[in-house]
Amino acid sequence: MKKKKILLKGNEAIAKGAIDAGLEAYFGYPITPQSELIEYIAREMPKSKRIFVQAESEIAAINMVLGAASCGARVMTSSSSPGISLKQEGISYLAGCQLPAVIVNIMRGGPGLGNIAPSQGDYFQATKGGGHGDYHNIVLAPNSVSEMYNIMKNAFELAFKWRNPVMVVADGIMGQMMENVKINQRQKKAKKGNLSWTVNGKKGRKQNIIRSLYLDPSDLEKLNKEIIKKYKKIQKQEVRFEEYNMDNAEICIVAFGICSRIGKGIIEKLKNHKVGLIRPITLWPFPTEIIKNRLNQLKEIWVFELSSGQMVEDVKLAVNGKIPVRFFGKLGGMIPSEEEVIKFFNQSNKVNNM
Repeated sequence: MKKKKILLKGNEAIAKGAIDAGLEAYFGYPITPQSELIEYIAREMPKSKRIFVQAESEIAAINMVLGAASCGARVMTSSSSPGISLKQEGISYLAGCQLPAVIVNIMRGGPGLGNIAPSQGDYFQATKGGGHGDYHNIVLAPNSVSEMYNIMKNAFELAFKWRNPVMVVADGIMGQMMENVKINQRQKKAKKGNLSWTVNGKKGRKQNIIRSLYLDPSDLEKLNKEIIKKYKKIQKQEVRFEEYNMDNAEICIVAFGICSRIGKGIIEKLKNHKVGLIRPITLWPFPTEIIKNRLNQLKEIWVFELSSGQMVEDVKLAVNGKIPVRFFGKLGGMIPSEEEVIKFFNQSNKVNNM
């Protein structure tokens, strides 16, 4: 199959990836640093008579997503950190109703309004639920513009396979950077699978009811147990990760997004030392077993993220105290150099000649 190269900004790559994956309806509200995403979709969706609505607010947008998802549409919304916060109630409803939808968060500095600089401070919000109740999003974290394009087909397929919200997260620098992306001339739409649960008309079948309200506690407990059983299957089947230079590594960097790219640069600068990288592509389910399986060969793990240390908690749970876990973070939209990260770990560990 022929491929062509085009230069895209990260936000545009996500938008094009979603459209090429068969996106049927988009509902959103503009916010920096993801505005190019909604601009691209607003321009391109009407050309193929697909639905684009700029809602009056983030809250309205996520509830429009819920309505379209209940009809079995490939539906998506996007925003940036504070906008995603406003969508949390609706995301919890999607999970409670077991509806497929894709939510994109191009993360910016916080808390509060913060700024429009890159951050990874929404890790807890994305991976631990974010809204109320016992639920999980499937969370995907690309680290290149090309992967931002390709991951969208995967996002929709996972959403329909598990009837669950899927969140794609990228720090603001990933949304704004430009790279070449190889595009297939003929695209295959993301698979939907069985749609017998939808509410798109009951002719010839039993009425479907989609809801997350269960006033009888025993009924709500039954729903929760059903959803938790599904999450356990997802944890076994859908872990995605990248290992880099790990065969003989004694030190492992764990990082995602832009930090994983800086991590590879660090490895090149320390090529006389045994340093490797594990990059979670699914932040949930987290690649816990992958880290556990490497512990016997490792002396320590370095966690590097643009937050105060959110992912480091999942790494420490995987390590379970068996080897040291050291953390370096930057806040407020600051991006460190490779030399700055190396200097920190040298000082914290008193490693000579690194």
